[in-house]
Amino acid sequence: MTPAACTQAAIELIDQITAAAREGGAAADTVVQRYFAQRRYAGSKDRRAVRELVFAAIRACGEAPASGRAAVLALGDPAVEATFDGSAHGPRPIAPGEPVATRGIAPGWLLDKLAASGLDEAEGAALVERAPLDVRVNRLRADPDEIAGRLPGAEAVPGLPAALRLPAGTDVTPLAGLVEVQDAGSQAVTLAAQAEPGQRIVDLCAGGGGKTLALAATMRNEGLILATDADRGRLSNLRPRAERAGISIVETRLLKPGRELDALEDWRGAADCVLVDAPCSGTGTWRRNPEARWRLTPERLARLVKTQAHLLDVAAELVRPGGALVHIVCSLLDEEGRGQVDAFLAAHPDWRAEALNLPVGRPHGAGLRLSPARDRTDGFFVARLRRAC
Repeated sequence: MTPAACTQAAIELIDQITAAAREGGAAADTVVQRYFAQRRYAGSKDRRAVRELVFAAIRACGEAPASGRAAVLALGDPAVEATFDGSAHGPRPIAPGEPVATRGIAPGWLLDKLAASGLDEAEGAALVERAPLDVRVNRLRADPDEIAGRLPGAEAVPGLPAALRLPAGTDVTPLAGLVEVQDAGSQAVTLAAQAEPGQRIVDLCAGGGGKTLALAATMRNEGLILATDADRGRLSNLRPRAERAGISIVETRLLKPGRELDALEDWRGAADCVLVDAPCSGTGTWRRNPEARWRLTPERLARLVKTQAHLLDVAAELVRPGGALVHIVCSLLDEEGRGQVDAFLAAHPDWRAEALNLPVGRPHGAGLRLSPARDRTDGFFVARLRRAC
């Protein structure tokens, strides 16, 4: 592909990604994969160049752009603009006064939410920087130092003995079962469960099971973890991942939204800890999914906040007297984190917040906040709540 053809491909992809965000379609990574699956002639260098241009333009646009062309022009890169030459398979020349997308961090209403949650301009800018590649070494099967020696450029993450930070593009698929791709922040907030061998733990919103597997490794594969979710597709991925990791203490259970306790009667008052990694706005993961800024609406955020409150109430029913509940959101919005926990504690006087001592994060309300600018992790809020005996 010529440089001009690469630019035109990026423009077409951004148009598709913008449409998918508007219509609730596939994620940007999936759109890119599908695009090149139909264009086998594109070499690896071409695919890499197009992908980098696509995501650079997406990161630059806080609001969804009017077109992929306007988004690419927003970069203001003379080398890229030179490819608008009207050549075969390339974009047409730039017209005088042609519309250019406005650069920014997020849509205006979300900027207001972030500011109200105490995030300054530097914090906001870090939300759309490129994220590093972090992995968690499965210490049931591998030694972090030995794995680091097999991965050029690997760096240990202070305070997280199983975490390694790798150069972008590192292929870890040959190490399946030995390592799991997992942000260092995600690994850190999982420590709030204070899991120990022999415990009974519920991962209420387990998804594909990243935190479930981390808990099982911490428990040295002793005890029982019930991993539940309402998404059959995501939950079905957990069993083969657990088998590759040599983990046998995980059971899975599919839940029906709004009727979760119907399937969890046998766990009422029985869990040592319930982890609630609740569905959220994902504002803390924009570094990895920058187009997610265009998917969120005030209405969707309100629904998520309502779901989070409901799931906390469900979780509270499962915790034994003296047990713990851990609330986690990969969001930096107070209404999903700090405010959600404050509301729970106000409605449940037999519960109290416990201080957390994690290797990253700063106190924020009744919990801790992790942010890309301060901690070099995805953004999270985490709180540990204790039920009275």
